[in-house]
Amino acid sequence: MTQDASHQPYGTPEVPRVAVRGEARIEVDPEIARIGVTVSARGADRRSALEDLTRRNNTVLDLIKSYGDPVEKLETGAFSITPELTRHGRAERVRAYHGRVHITAEVSDFTALGELTTRLADLELTQVDGPWWALRPTSPAHGQARRQAVLEAVQRAREYADALGAQLAALVELADLGAEDANPFPAAGGGMRTMAFSAAEDAGPPPLDLEPQRQTVHAQVNARFTMTPPRL
Repeated sequence: MTQDASHQPYGTPEVPRVAVRGEARIEVDPEIARIGVTVSARGADRRSALEDLTRRNNTVLDLIKSYGDPVEKLETGAFSITPELTRHGRAERVRAYHGRVHITAEVSDFTALGELTTRLADLELTQVDGPWWALRPTSPAHGQARRQAVLEAVQRAREYADALGAQLAALVELADLGAEDANPFPAAGGGMRTMAFSAAEDAGPPPLDLEPQRQTVHAQVNARFTMTPPRL
Protein backbone atom coordinates (compact mmCIF):
# COMPACT_ATOMS: atom_id res chain seq x y z
CA MET A 1 0.00 0.00 0.00
CA THR A 2 1.18 3.54 -0.75
CA GLN A 3 0.57 6.69 1.22
CA ASP A 4 -0.34 10.04 -0.31
CA ALA A 5 2.68 12.35 -0.59
CA SER A 6 0.92 15.05 1.42
CA HIS A 7 1.05 12.73 4.44
CA GLN A 8 4.74 11.78 4.04
CA PRO A 9 6.86 13.40 6.78
CA TYR A 10 9.61 14.48 4.35
CA GLY A 11 7.84 14.64 1.00
CA THR A 12 8.89 12.74 -2.14
CA PRO A 13 10.94 13.52 -5.23
CA GLU A 14 7.67 14.14 -7.09
CA VAL A 15 6.20 16.30 -4.30
CA PRO A 16 9.11 17.75 -2.31
CA ARG A 17 8.63 19.77 0.81
CA VAL A 18 10.20 22.93 2.12
CA ALA A 19 10.14 23.85 5.84
CA VAL A 20 10.83 27.40 6.99
CA ARG A 21 10.46 29.65 10.01
CA GLY A 22 8.82 33.03 9.81
CA GLU A 23 9.72 35.71 12.32
CA ALA A 24 8.55 39.26 12.97
CA ARG A 25 9.56 41.88 15.50
CA ILE A 26 7.72 45.19 15.71
CA GLU A 27 7.88 48.14 18.08
CA VAL A 28 4.73 49.87 19.29
CA ASP A 29 3.76 52.38 21.96
CA PRO A 30 2.66 50.89 25.31
CA GLU A 31 -1.02 50.78 26.20
CA ILE A 32 -0.86 50.53 29.98
CA ALA A 33 1.54 51.23 32.82
CA ARG A 34 1.71 49.53 36.19
CA ILE A 35 3.00 51.06 39.41
CA GLY A 36 3.62 49.49 42.78
CA VAL A 37 2.93 51.37 46.01
CA THR A 38 4.26 50.29 49.41
CA VAL A 39 2.69 51.92 52.47
CA SER A 40 4.63 51.64 55.74
CA ALA A 41 4.00 52.35 59.41
CA ARG A 42 5.96 51.99 62.63
CA GLY A 43 4.56 52.08 66.14
CA ALA A 44 5.63 51.37 69.69
CA ASP A 45 2.73 48.91 70.00
CA ARG A 46 0.77 46.78 67.57
CA ARG A 47 -2.42 48.86 67.78
CA SER A 48 -0.76 52.18 66.92
CA ALA A 49 1.12 50.59 64.00
CA LEU A 50 -2.12 49.12 62.64
CA GLU A 51 -4.00 52.39 63.01
CA ASP A 52 -1.31 54.38 61.19
CA LEU A 53 -1.05 51.75 58.47
CA THR A 54 -4.82 51.68 57.96
CA ARG A 55 -4.99 55.46 57.73
CA ARG A 56 -2.17 55.71 55.20
CA ASN A 57 -3.50 52.79 53.17
CA ASN A 58 -6.93 54.45 52.92
CA THR A 59 -5.30 57.73 51.87
CA VAL A 60 -3.44 55.97 49.04
CA LEU A 61 -6.52 54.07 47.87
CA ASP A 62 -8.69 57.19 47.91
CA LEU A 63 -6.11 59.13 45.91
CA ILE A 64 -5.78 56.42 43.25
CA LYS A 65 -9.55 55.93 42.98
CA SER A 66 -10.07 59.68 42.54
CA TYR A 67 -8.57 59.40 39.03
CA GLY A 68 -11.55 57.34 37.86
CA ASP A 69 -11.47 55.59 34.47
CA PRO A 70 -7.73 56.05 33.73
CA VAL A 71 -7.09 53.59 36.59
CA GLU A 72 -8.12 50.30 35.00
CA LYS A 73 -7.09 48.01 37.85
CA LEU A 74 -6.35 48.47 41.54
CA GLU A 75 -5.25 45.55 43.73
CA THR A 76 -3.93 45.07 47.25
CA GLY A 77 -1.17 42.50 47.56
CA ALA A 78 0.88 41.49 50.60
CA PHE A 79 0.15 42.84 54.09
CA SER A 80 2.45 42.36 57.07
CA ILE A 81 2.90 43.42 60.69
CA THR A 82 6.34 42.48 62.00
CA PRO A 83 7.63 42.91 65.58
CA GLU A 84 11.11 44.34 66.02
CA LEU A 85 12.90 42.69 68.95
CA THR A 86 15.55 44.31 71.12
CA ARG A 87 19.09 43.20 70.35
CA HIS A 88 20.38 43.18 73.94
CA GLY A 89 19.34 41.20 76.99
CA ARG A 90 18.23 37.64 77.42
CA ALA A 91 14.50 38.35 77.39
CA GLU A 92 12.74 38.77 74.09
CA ARG A 93 11.20 42.21 74.18
CA VAL A 94 9.38 43.94 71.36
CA ARG A 95 10.91 47.30 70.57
CA ALA A 96 8.45 48.34 67.85
CA TYR A 97 6.07 47.02 65.22
CA HIS A 98 6.54 47.56 61.48
CA GLY A 99 3.58 47.36 59.09
CA ARG A 100 3.52 47.22 55.29
CA VAL A 101 0.87 47.03 52.60
CA HIS A 102 1.66 46.56 48.89
CA ILE A 103 -0.70 47.99 46.27
CA THR A 104 -0.55 47.78 42.48
CA ALA A 105 -2.36 50.03 40.03
CA GLU A 106 -2.77 49.78 36.26
CA VAL A 107 -3.14 53.10 34.45
CA SER A 108 -3.99 53.75 30.79
CA ASP A 109 -3.70 57.56 30.76
CA PHE A 110 0.00 58.40 30.89
CA THR A 111 -0.62 62.10 31.54
CA ALA A 112 -2.57 61.17 34.66
CA LEU A 113 0.15 58.64 35.52
CA GLY A 114 2.81 61.33 35.91
CA GLU A 115 0.63 63.40 38.22
CA LEU A 116 -0.55 60.39 40.22
CA THR A 117 2.99 59.11 40.73
CA THR A 118 4.12 62.50 41.98
CA ARG A 119 1.25 62.81 44.44
CA LEU A 120 1.69 59.27 45.75
CA ALA A 121 5.42 59.78 46.28
CA ASP A 122 4.66 62.86 48.37
CA LEU A 123 2.60 60.92 50.91
CA GLU A 124 3.95 59.98 54.32
CA LEU A 125 6.06 56.79 54.44
CA THR A 126 4.92 55.78 50.96
CA GLN A 127 7.19 54.27 48.31
CA VAL A 128 6.32 54.15 44.61
CA ASP A 129 7.98 51.71 42.18
CA GLY A 130 7.63 51.74 38.42
CA PRO A 131 6.28 52.41 35.97
CA TRP A 132 6.30 49.10 34.13
CA TRP A 133 5.09 49.68 30.58
CA ALA A 134 3.13 46.94 28.78
CA LEU A 135 0.57 46.01 26.15
CA ARG A 136 -2.81 44.47 26.85
CA PRO A 137 -3.10 40.75 26.03
CA THR A 138 -5.78 41.69 23.47
CA SER A 139 -3.63 44.36 21.80
CA PRO A 140 -3.89 44.32 17.97
CA ALA A 141 -0.09 44.57 17.90
CA HIS A 142 0.13 40.84 18.68
CA GLY A 143 -2.01 39.98 15.65
CA GLN A 144 0.01 42.34 13.47
CA ALA A 145 3.25 40.62 14.48
CA ARG A 146 1.78 37.15 13.80
CA ARG A 147 0.56 38.18 10.35
CA GLN A 148 3.98 39.57 9.49
CA ALA A 149 5.61 36.34 10.66
CA VAL A 150 3.35 34.29 8.36
CA LEU A 151 4.07 36.57 5.39
CA GLU A 152 7.78 36.29 6.09
CA ALA A 153 7.54 32.48 6.16
CA VAL A 154 5.73 32.42 2.80
CA GLN A 155 8.29 34.79 1.27
CA ARG A 156 11.20 32.72 2.56
CA ALA A 157 9.71 29.45 1.27
CA ARG A 158 9.02 31.05 -2.14
CA GLU A 159 12.64 32.20 -2.38
CA TYR A 160 13.88 28.68 -1.66
CA ALA A 161 11.58 27.28 -4.32
CA ASP A 162 12.66 29.93 -6.83
CA ALA A 163 16.31 29.05 -6.24
CA LEU A 164 15.49 25.51 -7.37
CA GLY A 165 13.43 26.56 -10.35
CA ALA A 166 10.25 25.36 -8.62
CA GLN A 167 7.06 26.90 -7.30
CA LEU A 168 5.15 26.54 -4.07
CA ALA A 169 2.18 24.21 -4.44
CA ALA A 170 0.35 24.02 -1.08
CA LEU A 171 0.62 24.78 2.62
CA VAL A 172 0.99 21.58 4.65
CA GLU A 173 1.42 22.93 8.17
CA LEU A 174 1.55 26.21 10.04
CA ALA A 175 2.35 26.23 13.78
CA ASP A 176 3.48 28.57 16.51
CA LEU A 177 7.07 27.96 17.52
CA GLY A 178 6.99 25.31 20.25
CA ALA A 179 3.30 24.47 19.78
CA GLU A 180 4.12 20.76 19.54
CA ASP A 181 6.70 20.73 22.35
CA ALA A 182 6.14 19.87 26.00
CA ASN A 183 7.78 23.15 27.04
CA PRO A 184 6.66 25.89 24.66
CA PHE A 185 9.09 28.60 23.67
CA PRO A 186 8.37 31.65 25.84
CA ALA A 187 7.08 34.69 23.99
CA ALA A 188 9.38 37.66 24.03
CA GLY A 189 8.10 40.56 26.08
CA GLY A 190 8.72 44.26 25.90
CA GLY A 191 11.31 45.93 28.05
CA MET A 192 10.28 47.56 31.28
CA ARG A 193 11.57 50.74 32.82
CA THR A 194 11.72 50.85 36.61
CA MET A 195 11.99 53.89 38.81
CA ALA A 196 11.50 54.26 42.53
CA PHE A 197 10.31 57.28 44.44
CA SER A 198 10.19 57.84 48.19
CA ALA A 199 8.02 60.33 49.97
CA ALA A 200 9.59 63.64 50.88
CA GLU A 201 9.29 64.85 54.43
CA ASP A 202 9.13 68.63 53.86
CA ALA A 203 9.29 69.92 50.30
CA GLY A 204 7.03 68.56 47.61
CA PRO A 205 8.59 66.46 44.85
CA PRO A 206 9.40 67.97 41.46
CA PRO A 207 6.95 67.30 38.61
CA LEU A 208 7.54 64.01 36.83
CA ASP A 209 7.63 63.83 33.05
CA LEU A 210 7.34 60.12 32.26
CA GLU A 211 8.29 59.08 28.73
CA PRO A 212 6.53 55.80 27.73
CA GLN A 213 8.94 53.08 26.66
CA ARG A 214 8.12 51.48 23.31
CA GLN A 215 7.32 47.78 23.48
CA THR A 216 8.75 45.03 21.29
CA VAL A 217 6.32 42.38 20.06
CA HIS A 218 7.89 39.18 18.75
CA ALA A 219 6.19 36.39 16.78
CA GLN A 220 7.58 33.18 15.24
CA VAL A 221 5.90 30.44 13.20
CA ASN A 222 7.00 27.19 11.59
CA ALA A 223 5.59 26.52 8.12
CA ARG A 224 5.84 23.57 5.73
CA PHE A 225 4.92 23.71 2.07
CA THR A 226 4.90 21.32 -0.86
CA MET A 227 6.36 22.52 -4.12
CA THR A 228 6.65 21.44 -7.72
CA PRO A 229 9.60 19.22 -8.69
CA PRO A 230 12.75 21.36 -8.97
CA ARG A 231 14.69 21.80 -12.20
CA LEU A 232 18.14 20.72 -11.13
